[in-house]
Amino acid sequence: MRSALSIFALALFIGTAAAAPSPVEARKIERLIAAVEQLGNAKFIRNGAAYDASKAADHLRLKLREAGDRVASAEDFIHLCGSRSSVSGKPYEIVFDDGRRITSEAFLRAKLKELHSSYEH
Repeated sequence: MRSALSIFALALFIGTAAAAPSPVEARKIERLIAAVEQLGNAKFIRNGAAYDASKAADHLRLKLREAGDRVASAEDFIHLCGSRSSVSGKPYEIVFDDGRRITSEAFLRAKLKELHSSYEH
């Protein structure tokens, strides 16, 4: 009886544990990070400091690695890694050459929407 309960508990744990992203979701996440990396002269604002696009992409990849299995989808990535500082809670922002500002969450969600429409066609 004890071994049956152990097997049941293990199966329950495995069933509720977060999984790594599927290959499709992993590609979406990398494409989101690449979209940030390709922003040219735009600045990525994190905790009041400005970073170039390359440093911003490096930071997002670091956060993704640190999040581990908690990120199972591109939506998880945006929510857990790409939208705000885990230290201060402040939203990340992107400032374009022309002075336009947008939250990184809004930018990433727009890019994800573009990706979804490209996967549908």
